[in-house]
Formats: sequence, structure tokens, C-alpha cells
Amino acid sequence: MKLRLCVCVAALALLAGFLVNSCSTIPRTVYVPPEIPGATFVGNQACYECHTNYVRLFPVSPHARIYLPGVVASSGQSGCESCHGPGSKHVAVGGGRGRFIVNPGSDPATCFNCHLETHAEFRLPQHHPVLEGRMNCVQCHDPHGADIFKPAGGLAMARLNQSCAQCHREQARPFVFEHEALREGCTICHHPHGSVNAKLLLERDNNLCLKCHAQQQNAPGRIFIGKEDHTDKLRLGGCWSAGCHTAVHGSNFNPHHLY
Repeated sequence: MKLRLCVCVAALALLAGFLVNSCSTIPRTVYVPPEIPGATFVGNQACYECHTNYVRLFPVSPHARIYLPGVVASSGQSGCESCHGPGSKHVAVGGGRGRFIVNPGSDPATCFNCHLETHAEFRLPQHHPVLEGRMNCVQCHDPHGADIFKPAGGLAMARLNQSCAQCHREQARPFVFEHEALREGCTICHHPHGSVNAKLLLERDNNLCLKCHAQQQNAPGRIFIGKEDHTDKLRLGGCWSAGCHTAVHGSNFNPHHLY
């Protein structure tokens, strides 16, 4: 009994340590901010003079938790220069877009210094064209705001699929018979960064639909989904690729999204 109790305590301690580390900078993680030849760090206050809105919101951003020794910030955190590079030369020339400063919105390389898994996902066969330069991280994420998963200027009560709807308007528009999955968000079916499956789908076949539309065996050898016998239909291919439920995002005419 004592041994079992000790094991439980150790497991809880390990879990607590994991949770703490997952919400803070990992000790001894090596990260070097972008280099601006000849520039030195000046701190957040220098940025505040021109970029007031960004600096004012930044302390509540998850990115504000990055800690880099030697980078000055009035809040005690690492500040703007962790991602944009030392700003002395940028300040000296009076600012300006891209003048002696790194803009991660134009070049995702700075983002990939920390987001290694995301960088790998963009190299999968199906992916959003970030590496090709036709998109950037800032189109979908607000790096300065409190909610990184909302685009810049996103409202607290914005539509769940707002980021995707900026480009995929046809799929995200209102329908008379909406696919309930959209209430959970596009990522319930799609992986936003990259996938081995077409259309960035999490699964390539019926397994994707069957996660929500549970199958039942109401008769020996027969598979029912809802009240409909799907035994023979499931052999034809995917629920949409077989030509059955082609209106996967929603329909204005059919409650079963048949067209």
C-alpha cells in the first residue's frame, strides 16, 4: 500500500512539473534572437513611441513569456526584440517598414526558431503555402495579442472559423442546413498547417466521418448510421468521394448534405 501511494505521489509530482514547464520557458533552452548587424537592444519603451498599440497589448501575449538574458524590457520580460531583433539602428533612422528590423510577418524563419513542429508540418505533402511565400503566420495568428489563435483585430466573440473564412469564404458561409462539425471549428476535420491527406484532412477515408457519426450494427452483418443501412455504401469509398454527401460543409437544400 505504501509503495502504491509513493508511486501515485511521484506520478502527480511529475505531472505537475510537466504542466509548469509547458506554460513557461523551458530551462536551458537555447534561442538566439534575430541579428541586426551593428544594432543593440533598446527595450520596449523605445518601441512604444511608434508602436503603441502593439506594446500596450504585448504583456498579456503568450509570446511575452519568452525570456532572453540581455534583452531589456520594462516588464522584466524579453520584449519586442526577442522576435524583431535589436532595435537601436531602426530607432536611429526613424523607423520604417523593414528598415534595420526583422519582420516575422514577412519571413516565418523567426517563428520557426521556436515552433519546430509547425515548421515540419509545413513540409508535409499537403500544406498551406507559407514556405512558398504566398502566406505568412500573421494572416492566421496575432503574435502580439492575448489570443494568438485569432487574427489581428479579432474580437473576443468572433466566429470560431474567422481565420479560415478570410480565404475559404464559400466553405465558411452560412447554410440553411449547416454541418454541425463547423460549430466545433474547421480544425475538427482539417489540420491547418499540413497533412499527408488531401484537403489537409485529418483522415483520408470514412474514419473521419465515423468519429462523429457512430455506426451501429442493428442486424447481423449490416451497418447502420442513424436509421440508414450503410453496409454497401461504405464499400464505395469516402462519404463525400463516393458521391453521396458531397455538400460536406453545409447545404441550402438537403439536411443530409447530399448536394
